[in-house]
Amino acid sequence: MQGTVDGFSYGIVTPLVAYLMACLGGALGLRCTTRSMLVARSRRPAWLALGSVAIGSGIWTMHFIAMMGFTVDGTPIHYDKPMTFASLALAIVMVGVGIFIVGSRGARGTALFTGGTITGLGIASMHYLGMAGLRLDGRLEYNTLTVAASVVIAMLAATAALWAAGQVRGVLWSVGASLVMGLAASGMHYTGMAALRVHVHGTGAGGPGDSPASLLAPMLVGPLAFLLLAGAVMIFGPKTVLGQPEEAPAEEKPGVPARAAVPRQIRRPAQTARRTVRRAPRTPQNH
Repeated sequence: MQGTVDGFSYGIVTPLVAYLMACLGGALGLRCTTRSMLVARSRRPAWLALGSVAIGSGIWTMHFIAMMGFTVDGTPIHYDKPMTFASLALAIVMVGVGIFIVGSRGARGTALFTGGTITGLGIASMHYLGMAGLRLDGRLEYNTLTVAASVVIAMLAATAALWAAGQVRGVLWSVGASLVMGLAASGMHYTGMAALRVHVHGTGAGGPGDSPASLLAPMLVGPLAFLLLAGAVMIFGPKTVLGQPEEAPAEEKPGVPARAAVPRQIRRPAQTARRTVRRAPRTPQNH
């Protein structure tokens, strides 16, 4: 029989908190992506890896906070933990591929389209793999057109977010990019949930079960802690967070390895000597 699905058991609370978590992960990850475009090439992979984990953790946390408000009348809901955490790994890997493309080749043209598409597909894949880990006394069915619409929303919004992050024009652009990334994850999630239909078997298998919040809260502790740590790294810098001394700033351009800093008082005599040699008067020759 058709089960009554309620995705808003806690009203506006879970959608709002879920969106904020997606924005937080997006803000951290996109800021890391932006910073990777401003540092030496050797430092880019570290910033891009941190960004991919931040975005992946943010959208995964968003999904399961939203799922705390998801109930189906007539059957308890459980979650397969290996598949649930596999969805987190998938999100991190696919988002990582997308932002590595944008971070290494720039947020324009083919690189932006490819990176945004892969990032959006990563968001959608995380959602549907996470839903595949749902365990209940029933069967899940999806409307194909609505599912396709949810995937398109994720790809378009992710592309727009990466484009905004790649402009490197200040804090307001970063905030706007994170809001769009939050929209990509939340919009994709609730569009995908609108495509869902649950057919309950009615056998009463599984008993009453625990509440979704009590099941999901322990699994969210790790990603939430990581997001807090990533936020500290972005605010205070990796050296401060790790307790290492700060290095003296080096002269470097975006994407160009820094040259060894040479004191001016050492460079100037050498330059003066070169000028002296070049401008030395010629000795008159006797004919």
